[in-house]
Amino acid sequence: QVQLVESGGGLVQPGGSVRLSCAAAGSIFSIYTMGWYRQGAGKQREMVALITPEGRTNYADSVKGRVTISKCSSANTVYLQMTGLKAEDTAIYYCKFGVTVLSGGNGDYWGQGTQVTVSS
Repeated sequence: QVQLVESGGGLVQPGGSVRLSCAAAGSIFSIYTMGWYRQGAGKQREMVALITPEGRTNYADSVKGRVTISKCSSANTVYLQMTGLKAEDTAIYYCKFGVTVLSGGNGDYWGQGTQVTVSS
């Protein structure tokens, strides 16, 4: 019913920057939350940043000051701008949307994941 497509990521040098995008399409009535999560090798998936339709944001302590989440509501798209990247930021990054679909149900939908590797 809802598809999320991520773009961005890749190999980045320490201290560098990267911008991730995630666009949703499908039977969307409304989106009540957007967020980015990541999973490093051998680690559990963790929240990176969240944003509400009103624009309220929440960040993991490990990325505060280095990461900015933003959105374009008209395009059902969320962005993650990351700067000052460190090796420990290496992970697969996933977007997640909380969506009310046209049929009336609510659900969480995940993107396919995009790899960010921080290495010289």
